Amino acid sequence: MAKMSLFERRRQRVRTSLRKRSADRPRLSIHRSGKHIYAQVIDDAQGRTVASASTIDKDIKGADGKRPGGATTQSAQDVGRRVAERAVAAGVSRVVFDRGGFLFHGRVKALADAAREGGLEF
Repeated sequence: MAKMSLFERRRQRVRTSLRKRSADRPRLSIHRSGKHIYAQVIDDAQGRTVASASTIDKDIKGADGKRPGGATTQSAQDVGRRVAERAVAAGVSRVVFDRGGFLFHGRVKALADAAREGGLEF
């Protein structure tokens, strides 16, 4: 059996701890790529996505569409605010934060802080 990468080991560790403390709250799942960042509020009990936002959304990209990529902390803050307001509008205020295998630093931290400011509790 091949060794798991550090990313995969972190992802397994995070998912295990999430299962222990999630109770019946939805999770705010984050995915970060080289160019974009994505966030979803997922209700695992019902198996559906409650709210989502990403840097590829037209309203987050900017009116002129000239935001550089989406790989900036400013873009991550925009995504965090947008997913928080969409989740609150859908009736979700308490979530668990699923950072996957990504370190809580940089764009991931900026998104989480903006989601907290937007009204999500975690």
